[in-house]
Amino acid sequence: MPLLEERTLILPDESATDRLGAALAAVVRALPPQTVHVQLSGDLGAGKTTLSRAILRALGHAGKVRSPTYTLCEPYEVARADGSPLTVYHFDLYRFADPEEWLDAGFRDCFAEPAFNLVEWPEKAGKLLGEPDLHLLLQSDTATDDEAFQRRVAALRAYTPTGISLLHAC
Repeated sequence: MPLLEERTLILPDESATDRLGAALAAVVRALPPQTVHVQLSGDLGAGKTTLSRAILRALGHAGKVRSPTYTLCEPYEVARADGSPLTVYHFDLYRFADPEEWLDAGFRDCFAEPAFNLVEWPEKAGKLLGEPDLHLLLQSDTATDDEAFQRRVAALRAYTPTGISLLHAC
């Protein structure tokens, strides 16, 4: 699928990451039941899990948000804006050594049902995941004025009309 639109955001602090997560969650909650596929890429420590937690909190999950580094997938049940159920699958594919592990794990089934699929380290599954609705590349950036500070840069790329809706919310 061709790239439809892209945008770059500066996330100067964790509250900016929380706002990005809340904006994405608001769109997901308002969508009718469908499969939504968002991918998060970036180096270790770039903020993928921080953003995932912000999205899940904004979707209404009140409990602990575990990083699925070892379990590979953590499911969550939240509610859409109309009160109907929304299943969220939070994937972390960092430990995959081969894309075939995606097939072996049976995760393709999660993409066959109406759910919000949030995938960290999607490149570990190769082309087996297909194009997402929205892809976010998170990178640490050092900017200097009088002193150095860490901030994040988020490059967002929309590949579907749903992805464009998500992108425009940011």
